[in-house]
Formats: sequence, structure tokens, C-alpha cells
Amino acid sequence: MDITIHYAFLPQTDPDATLAFYRDLLGFEVRNDVGYDGLRWLTVGPPGQPGTSIVLHPPAVDPGITDDERRTILELIAKGSYGAVTLATPDLDGLFERLQAADAEIVQEPTDQPYGVRDCAVRDPSGNLIRINAAA
Repeated sequence: MDITIHYAFLPQTDPDATLAFYRDLLGFEVRNDVGYDGLRWLTVGPPGQPGTSIVLHPPAVDPGITDDERRTILELIAKGSYGAVTLATPDLDGLFERLQAADAEIVQEPTDQPYGVRDCAVRDPSGNLIRINAAA
């Protein structure tokens, strides 16, 4: 069986700040920027990898969600407990320095994990946890 991960979804609460983080800081290319009914969806991905994208979507816009549920979802996003993704780069320390210099919210500095991975962790502008592994 040949199967790939094509899209992953993360919520975003500020499209301009999200774009600055994923495009300008991480170097992702913008694949789609769609506005609809006052809301904005962004699709980004690593250059040279057109088959892998992250869709950054407005959270809790389903009309079936109650105001209490919407508030809970937004609180979980802000705490980094709602969405997460793990990226990889051959230059973990260089990327971490760039994230730190740009005042990204640092969760963990580059660390050799006991399970064999060297990684760091930051939050994107919406609060999503972004773990970044050192690629071999």
C-alpha cells in the first residue's frame, strides 16, 4: 500500500500572524489563501514538497457548536492543548535561533530526548504546539 499524509489541519485565530509565522519564519510557501464569509483559511507547506500541506483554519466555526463549546475550544487552543504538529529540519539549532530571535513562544530548547530524538518545541501565534525534530 502506498499512502501519504496530504493535509494536516491546525486552527488559527489570527491569519496575518499565522502567515508571518509559517511563511516568513518557517519558510513555508503559501499554497492557498481563501476568504469566505469574513473568515480566512491558509494552506502552507514546505517548498519542494507539494504533496504535504498544513491547512490553518478558523477554529470552532461549525454552526452546531454552542458558545460554551466555542469558548472551551479557544481556551484549549490558547493553552496549546488542542492542535500540534511535528516538523523536521537538518538545521535544528539554526531554526531554533531564528525562532528565538523572532520572539516565538519557546516551550523547549533543543534537547536530546531519551527516546533518541533531538528536538525543540514552540507555539505558533494561535498557541498550537509545534515540535521540531532534528532530521538525520
